[in-house]
Amino acid sequence: MAPDRRKLIVEAATKSFSLFGYKATTMDQVARLANVGKGTIYTFFKNKEELFEEIISTLVKEMIAEAESVIDPDLTFAENVHLALARLLAFRSQHQLMIKLVQEEKEMGTIAVSEMLRHVEDEIIAYLRKKMEIAISKEAIPPRDIEITSFLLLKMYIALVSDWERNHEPLSSEQIAEIMKVFLLSGPAN
Repeated sequence: MAPDRRKLIVEAATKSFSLFGYKATTMDQVARLANVGKGTIYTFFKNKEELFEEIISTLVKEMIAEAESVIDPDLTFAENVHLALARLLAFRSQHQLMIKLVQEEKEMGTIAVSEMLRHVEDEIIAYLRKKMEIAISKEAIPPRDIEITSFLLLKMYIALVSDWERNHEPLSSEQIAEIMKVFLLSGPAN
């Protein structure tokens, strides 16, 4: 059975982006890692940017699947938000590609990387927005400005699990869940 060349290319590119970053990855490297001719890559992808977009799109789908895997219908909306965000941030911090991209953005300010990380953030916010719409329709949380609240939930969670720990004792999961619950019940109104 012939190998799936497209899959080999995507895996090789993911490995290269994870090891060297976006800026330092070349199509020659990807071709070598995939054990294909450089021209073969161009039969599937117009350029490095399109290949990168494919990988990030897959990454976002994996992140959403991770979040969905911890949703428990017996828990409150606030508890589920906490679990989902914790899983997303754990995935982000443990996934080598995400680590490299965040590092590259901080150190080099690569525009394509910044745009992709913004895309990932936008997808997480859209996911939270959908979950909030459902919770509001079920009267599990009060009506509010969903867009702002989704954005603030993500930013607040990141701040509590990473920024806070730079100068303070880390918060427990229970403390974070309680803060999120208070915010969800009294957060920005419409």
